Amino acid sequence: MKSVEHTIDLNTLLNSDKLKNNLSVPQLVEKTLARNEGVLTSTGAIRATTGKYTGRSPEDKYIVEEESTKDKIDWGTVNQPISQDVFDSLYNKVLHYLNEKEEIFRFQGFAGADKKYRLPIQVINEYAWHNLFVHQLFIRPNELEIQEHDPGFTVISAPNFKADPEIDGTKSETFIMVSFERKTVLIGGTEYAGEMKKSIFSVMNFMLPERDILSMHCSANVGQEGDVALFFGLSGTGKTTLSADPNRRLIGDDEHGWSNNGVFNIEGGCYAKCINLSYEKEPQIWDAIRFGSVLENVILDDETREADYDASDLTENTRAAYPLQAIDNIVDPSIAGHPNTIIFLTADAFGVLPPISKLTKEQAMYHFISGYTSKLAGTERGITEPQATFSTCFGSPFLPLPADRYAEMLGEKIDQYNAQVYLVNTGWTGGSYGEGQRMNLSYTRAMVRAALEGDLNNVETITDPIFNLEIPAHCPGVPDEVLQPKKTWNDGDVYDQKAKDLAHKFNVNFKSFPGASEAIRQAGPIDTEE
Repeated sequence: MKSVEHTIDLNTLLNSDKLKNNLSVPQLVEKTLARNEGVLTSTGAIRATTGKYTGRSPEDKYIVEEESTKDKIDWGTVNQPISQDVFDSLYNKVLHYLNEKEEIFRFQGFAGADKKYRLPIQVINEYAWHNLFVHQLFIRPNELEIQEHDPGFTVISAPNFKADPEIDGTKSETFIMVSFERKTVLIGGTEYAGEMKKSIFSVMNFMLPERDILSMHCSANVGQEGDVALFFGLSGTGKTTLSADPNRRLIGDDEHGWSNNGVFNIEGGCYAKCINLSYEKEPQIWDAIRFGSVLENVILDDETREADYDASDLTENTRAAYPLQAIDNIVDPSIAGHPNTIIFLTADAFGVLPPISKLTKEQAMYHFISGYTSKLAGTERGITEPQATFSTCFGSPFLPLPADRYAEMLGEKIDQYNAQVYLVNTGWTGGSYGEGQRMNLSYTRAMVRAALEGDLNNVETITDPIFNLEIPAHCPGVPDEVLQPKKTWNDGDVYDQKAKDLAHKFNVNFKSFPGASEAIRQAGPIDTEE
């Protein structure tokens, strides 16, 4: 492999005059505009575009196979191994590349709101707007913390440095590489800012379980009595909508740790999808998009610079990044007690899962490992009818360890802190997508509210014969017949067949997890096709 003839030390780069260190938000906005990296919108936010990569590149993500980690990582298509030599060569090339720039930018901060468990990080950027992004997304230090800051992990992002696959050992020009021994994330060939956020989340998903802390891809909020709720769910299930409650304060919207002290946010900001965003539906996000916020790939009016959130000219994956403090109803710092209620959200487009069901610990572990939702026709090229989608622990692209490690920790936490878990279907009722209708949001809100307030703790339940789930017979604010999905269908036989088909998909998917116990396996749907 061809490599640069001499190496350059990172400290040399960081001690050079080219380094712009911990610039303020106004300074980063000025730099972004002066360098033509973005434009100012009508609300004062920065809008940047990310070129051909408008989302993550999971096929270009690697973990260095090292002595200390090689027997711990769940190697495969998600966690692809790369050699130390490949990493070292690209690392050296990227440092040389950045050393040729007139300016580079550094942010020093933290991942993890609980000071006992937080990870000091530094992010070195080629772009000013990327540095603004990480400033808003991670936890910002005070002056004393800056002086004492000793980075436990470094992210180096050089979007315009492109790898040569034949020389550099990559699959494409893009690479996202994590070395746990070097404590470094190396990113090149992509301008998509979310790679930086999710790389640190992947790092925390490796490091936190080593300290007996469950890392979680979920939102979290806390009620007026101090009761804590977690919301797990893949894109389109309603996680952001349902966790944004005027009567509850937001802890965080995406990444959390659960320690022996309670729940803490890993981040200091939010990275919200904003396709079809409106003030009426999501006023908190709408109001947060102001000076200092970053919009990615949002279409603007050329003259007024007003955002057109309904436009998807560049991508459906339009995003807004802003600090938590841009939202009024938050917990600050983002720390709370142990969860009382855990909600697993799924948008079942087949219309067969109950709108709400109570889970045992084993069922919770089964559905946590499964991470089910469904993709709809038209959401991706080639999808003409609903498709079952399974994402381990509701976040498989970011999990370096085997799934059963996270599931076992969840089971232990449920036992230890007596949390009640519910599976909530925000998808279809009365038929599949195209025949039935989307679950009434007011009913879903009523079910979630009943779960959070304990109204379902002692209610009579009915066992679903296919999915093996306990369905509450009654729920305040919801008609009884809505609670049992079969009763909402015109043809019960068609419902039974659709339900059996989905149950079979669950069980086929679960064969990928041979390490799961028999008790967890038996907690899943009954498969009549085997």
